[in-house]
Amino acid sequence: MSATGLAQAREPSTARREGEPGARRTSAGLLRPHCPALTAVVVLQVVGALAGLAPLLAVVELGRTLLASGPVDHGHVRGIVLAGAAGFFVRLLFTAASSVTGHLLDGRVQLDLRRRLAARLGRVPIGWFSRRRTGELAKVVGEDVSAVHPFIAHTPGELVSAFVVPTASLAYLFAVDWRLTLITLVPVVLALALVPLMMTPARLREQREFDTAMGRISTSVVEFVQGISVVKAFGGYGRAHQRFRTAADEFVGTFGRWVHGISGIAAGMQLALSPPFVLLVVLTGGTTLLANDELAPADLLPFLLLGLGLTAPVAALGHGFDETQAARRAVGRIRDVLDVASLPEPAHPAPPRGHRVELRDVGFGYEPGREVLRGIDLVLEPGTVTAVVGPSGSGKSTLVRLLPRFYDPTHGTITLGGVDLRELGSRALYTSVSFVFQDVRLLRASVADNIALAVPHAGLDEVMRAARLAHIHDRVLELPRGYDTVIGEDAGLSGGEAQRIALARALLADTPVLVLDEATAFADPRTEVAVRRALATLRGDRTVLVIAHRPETIAEADTAVLMEDGAIVERGRPAELLARGGRFAAFWQANRSAVTDDGAAARVADHEIRPHPGERHGGVPREEAR
Repeated sequence: MSATGLAQAREPSTARREGEPGARRTSAGLLRPHCPALTAVVVLQVVGALAGLAPLLAVVELGRTLLASGPVDHGHVRGIVLAGAAGFFVRLLFTAASSVTGHLLDGRVQLDLRRRLAARLGRVPIGWFSRRRTGELAKVVGEDVSAVHPFIAHTPGELVSAFVVPTASLAYLFAVDWRLTLITLVPVVLALALVPLMMTPARLREQREFDTAMGRISTSVVEFVQGISVVKAFGGYGRAHQRFRTAADEFVGTFGRWVHGISGIAAGMQLALSPPFVLLVVLTGGTTLLANDELAPADLLPFLLLGLGLTAPVAALGHGFDETQAARRAVGRIRDVLDVASLPEPAHPAPPRGHRVELRDVGFGYEPGREVLRGIDLVLEPGTVTAVVGPSGSGKSTLVRLLPRFYDPTHGTITLGGVDLRELGSRALYTSVSFVFQDVRLLRASVADNIALAVPHAGLDEVMRAARLAHIHDRVLELPRGYDTVIGEDAGLSGGEAQRIALARALLADTPVLVLDEATAFADPRTEVAVRRALATLRGDRTVLVIAHRPETIAEADTAVLMEDGAIVERGRPAELLARGGRFAAFWQANRSAVTDDGAAARVADHEIRPHPGERHGGVPREEAR
């Protein structure tokens, strides 16, 4: 049995857990825990809607009483007025209670959805994020969760009124005169007849295109703002704007098609439900019945009042329909994120026995049938540094991302201390493996908190020691509030500085396995030399896997691995590989020629940074700096 099959056998219920593909959520399922509160909102709104008919019915009965022949019963008139006033206040009380309850419920629902999203995103494979656009994910967590607000706080009341008020009104009007009731329903029937035209495949497709266009604008804005400094520095201002302009133009076109498609339908519905048209229909029908002595003049009054009342809820139904559709699409996107399979966790994690890393016949592909890695066999011994080199697109970054389990291999196994990573458990894995990649992301938190992210209980002295080893301590002291400086608010950091903060974080974690994706790529030569020395001093029995481009980094490794087209083509000690004169030697010469100037600068820096005996460098003891 393969390792994947073994993991599934040891936890047979994995695929049926909440959020897994075998247990997809429905929109109703996401709201099921809040059904009691939602029911309360509806009940309160029903009572308020029915009570709201009392003033209208009071006016009708008052008119009938005053228009009737004979003396006026003043006690009856007072009773009608009091009943109407009581109904008015009951409506205010219950609709206000429904609105308050709905808004409080909306706050709980949004909090619950964001907590679920945060929990789900905390369990999905880390590699999933690298294949998602920041703007699209931000839209789900932000805008889509907020889009639920009208559906919870407003739509229930509108939909209840749209059904309860017409039902009660029709029951009363049918009791007065069934013929004029049918005539009064003509505008409503005409408006409802247009609703299916808004649900045609073409209209639904235009709505989906509208949502997609909005997502593209969000993504292009985020990407442009994040890269504006680089764009302006290199004169790419016009090109950078082009993507945003294209997204905006596509949105305008999509919005225009959507509006053009529904404008005629919406205008027809508004005309059918407009008060002048309703009054015209009722008066035409009522006058005809009056002329034929088939209707008493006083009986026309309830149709003029309640007929207008029939159209307002139906108009609200149209708005509620739009909000319901928008909320349904938003919840669908939220559900898609919540349905992303979480990283499989073993039911009974096995502790690693040491920190020897072994990859056996590892293959991986981002898409089925398209392998990025194939047949990878590699052993990383404790206390050694393994440098992975190769041309762009050879699979280096994908390989090193398998070790911290950003992805699971398509086939083959990766073991740490003799235990398959899938049987190790994420908690044990991330206390054993730390990593620093080129695309560093820092939190909007203090420098100290960013460094101590993996060791939140670490003291400031420990944080500062890690910063010194990463050669970032002096720069931190220059910030407005030193280690209390909030990144992104009090000050910003360059790419190289952010990498050294991440490196200090990894050094503070002090895990037995360290994965580096050219972690000093943005550093100047002097800093790069100092960081290399710190790593060499801390090596001990630590297992280090590094993607290397600079000859100095490769030369200092115990083992060099050359990758081409997703496979290992040469491996061994760098000096031995150079002596063979094979592919590695050719790659070395080409790479060394490309960085000759940087290499000379590094040697100069190496000379400058070497402390004299007995001296301290940058606040770091000599043995730490070296």
